[in-house]
Amino acid sequence: MNKYELAVVVSAKIEDDARAEVIEKVKALITRFGGVVTDVDEWGKRRFAYEIQKMKEGYYYFIHFEAESTAPAEIEQRIRIMDNVLRYLCVRQEA
Repeated sequence: MNKYELAVVVSAKIEDDARAEVIEKVKALITRFGGVVTDVDEWGKRRFAYEIQKMKEGYYYFIHFEAESTAPAEIEQRIRIMDNVLRYLCVRQEA
């Protein structure tokens, strides 16, 4: 099992409960593909360096998880089409 960090930027235009639902869906995707979520770090609302889809700010989340090497590709494929997710990046952490 490898350790990964998934950074997710969620739209600031949606309500708090909808934003929490997006993060729950991402966590469900991780467990669906055999991963184990170890930590969710919420950074809150941050200003972007440049506009993304005519928005100047978004909510940042960093989800740490352990999974097999095939899981991140599957997870990113599902996150890519999710509404209200502006950006995402999954990186492998060194042991």
